[in-house]
Amino acid sequence: MSDHDLLRWQFDLTWALFEYHLERLVPGDHLWEPTGSVWTVRDGVPDWADTEPDPVPVPTIAWVSWHLGWWWSVAIDHARERTPRDRVEITWPGPDRVVEWLRGLRDEWVELLPTLDLSAPSTFPWPDRTVGHTAAWVNAELMKNVTEIGQLRLLRAATPGR
Repeated sequence: MSDHDLLRWQFDLTWALFEYHLERLVPGDHLWEPTGSVWTVRDGVPDWADTEPDPVPVPTIAWVSWHLGWWWSVAIDHARERTPRDRVEITWPGPDRVVEWLRGLRDEWVELLPTLDLSAPSTFPWPDRTVGHTAAWVNAELMKNVTEIGQLRLLRAATPGR
């Protein structure tokens, strides 16, 4: 199995787990606040702090899905050797379009992955690494965000009177 094949297998496994939750999301899930201290999205704009607060606010599904779309868009920009978009240029598309947006990023990544030279130098998300490191990081970051969205969705579904 090639490195590309292994990365794709891991990506597909993670994405299959994500589809389980994407298919079950309802509009009210996205902005549900599981606690009083949250990071969310307001009018498409995510809450943000340049210095992470302590304790870190609990993100909403909207915030996590925006975060996923932001880092993934920037990873794709780097992989395509385009000028990466700034965080403030990437807005959350709303509960009716977010799943389509994320699936579009998935399609773009799946098309791009086999064309990447995994041994080529890369500076994203860290300096002095390779494109292969970036692709592996995409899989790890995606898995983390999938887990966060899934857990938030399950918590909301289990909350009485939601």
